[in-house]
Amino acid sequence: MAGGQADDTSFRPLTDRLHAMGLKAGIYSDMGRNSCGQIYTADFKNQPEGSVAEREIGLYGHVDQDIRLFFEEWGFDLIKVDGCGIRGLPADSPRVRSGLYRAFPSLIDMQSIGRTDVAAVRALYTSVADALERERPGGDYLLSLCLWGSADVRAWGKDLGNISRTSDDITPHWGRMLTNFDTAARRELYAHPGSWNDADMLFVGQGDFDEAHPTEARSHFALWAMINSPLVIGYDLRKLTPGLRAIFGNTDIIALNQDPAGNQAVIAYDSDDVQFLVKTLADGTKGVALFNRSAVPATVTLNAGQLKFRDDAAITLTDLWTRATTRFTGKQDFTLAPHQTLIFRASGARRLADGLFLSEQPGRVNPAVDGVIARRPDPTIHHSVTAWSGTRGAGEHVQYSGWGGSRADRAVFGQVLRVGGTDYDTGLGVLAGSRLEVRNTGFRRFAAEVGMDDAAAQARGTLRFEIYGDGKLLASTDGVAFDRAARPLTADVAGVRIIELVTRATGGSTDDPAPAVWANARLLR
Repeated sequence: MAGGQADDTSFRPLTDRLHAMGLKAGIYSDMGRNSCGQIYTADFKNQPEGSVAEREIGLYGHVDQDIRLFFEEWGFDLIKVDGCGIRGLPADSPRVRSGLYRAFPSLIDMQSIGRTDVAAVRALYTSVADALERERPGGDYLLSLCLWGSADVRAWGKDLGNISRTSDDITPHWGRMLTNFDTAARRELYAHPGSWNDADMLFVGQGDFDEAHPTEARSHFALWAMINSPLVIGYDLRKLTPGLRAIFGNTDIIALNQDPAGNQAVIAYDSDDVQFLVKTLADGTKGVALFNRSAVPATVTLNAGQLKFRDDAAITLTDLWTRATTRFTGKQDFTLAPHQTLIFRASGARRLADGLFLSEQPGRVNPAVDGVIARRPDPTIHHSVTAWSGTRGAGEHVQYSGWGGSRADRAVFGQVLRVGGTDYDTGLGVLAGSRLEVRNTGFRRFAAEVGMDDAAAQARGTLRFEIYGDGKLLASTDGVAFDRAARPLTADVAGVRIIELVTRATGGSTDDPAPAVWANARLLR
């Protein structure tokens, strides 16, 4: 087929028609030789046929050729790149032994980060990103990474792709929705404009989220909007009912997902039963979700401080399902039905009148180096019964999703920020050895109170905190030890584009970095 020529082997007529309708066109592939459907599907309906070589539809070994075909000749705009082909075809696989496919030594072990070749996986996906940039310079494409949270993708996927799956596949079950939500909800600093956490598609309209379960369906939709997960509809729209249309078509909630500030919601209250999520929007208002994870009613109290609003000024909440308004000062009680999520747009007087707390603006913050040395499974993720294994075996294992990375308004392992016996409800929790990049848009001063988090063991040496502006050291503090009060640290950042917040260890264990706190980290006008 000649480049750009449309014939019966080309997708160009399809992509041209989609573009004429104002839509974008996406295509699917795999990082290995074979796709997830070829490896994990029980039957072979609609699977590629032919010789072993003709069945190898993945990118491996010819990335540049395929990206050129997909984007230049066929005119696609988006590609989802799965990782099953570099995971599911070891030499002892039945489909390899049968001669159906060639073996591919596994680069990913979902149950063991130590048995995963992180560098090799990252190099393969980097080759795709590089090829896309050559074909569509300036980022005129969307690259979807699908590694299910494995291979330390939390740390590097944001530098390559536009959306990155944080979990294994979703299913239309409440428990599985909780699993997928949990894998993304605590990665608020690992998403920003141009690169988003992807908790997988929506199952609104099916299973536990069908029209007979409107509370669960609304919760699913609202939570995905709050964490900026792509709102990919997993439902046959030809069967759409008025009730489901009201969910999919709720423009106020879609606006939260699409807000140009690009801030993923931050968890303001966290328990196994109830969570509050707060998202700062481009116009200064807040998106607020009060989420009852449990199967029993819950009485909850929303406090002004959880919104970073003043507790002595009126706050207005607009319910994004009913459009009803509530006004309160200080705090307000609510009753949540089982599995209910109340979702609001909130306005009020900001606690920080002359600037922004960085934890309100996670879309501005990039953990360029998060200091994680010992890659750990995340124990905070809900363990569901998976549709593909049922209750065979011992239950779902904790899979690697990254734990101990940088957090907003929490210490790195989820505790309250605490320095020298003083609690802080606002700030950034980091590890020694971390470097955060902060995008500055006209603010003149940066300020924080810094210290070693009380969660640290006492024998950890000391910490050095540094502030850089466009590569130049602006301010620093030395000798910050455990059980000492937080120290003020400020810098003039007028005219600076990128502020870097660096935390260095001086002494102590290099294998187990100390947790540190940039308390009340803020940009001031």
